[in-house]
Amino acid sequence: MLPRERALVERLGNEFFTLLGVDCNDGDVRRCAARFAEQGVTWRNAIDDERSPPLSGLWNVRTVPQLYLLDAQGVIRQRWLGAPKNGVLEQAIDELVAETRRPH
Repeated sequence: MLPRERALVERLGNEFFTLLGVDCNDGDVRRCAARFAEQGVTWRNAIDDERSPPLSGLWNVRTVPQLYLLDAQGVIRQRWLGAPKNGVLEQAIDELVAETRRPH
């Protein structure tokens, strides 16, 4: 998923779009930050630590990757258990980004 996520962030950098990762739950913020830097991850990531309830539990994560697509109002519009086929995620995101351009 990393190359696809990187491509989305680069392509949609000037749009009403945010990618948030919740994918490092070993509790070591420094180790996670180093891994993200090594992999070229430039978008925000929430990191579980021992002081808070695991985000994976709060979001009912059952598999990795598990993706949620939220609209501009924060409503979950789609969820994927496992990586969606090439083009599926990108098309769904493009449709939501296009919605933000329409007059309300």
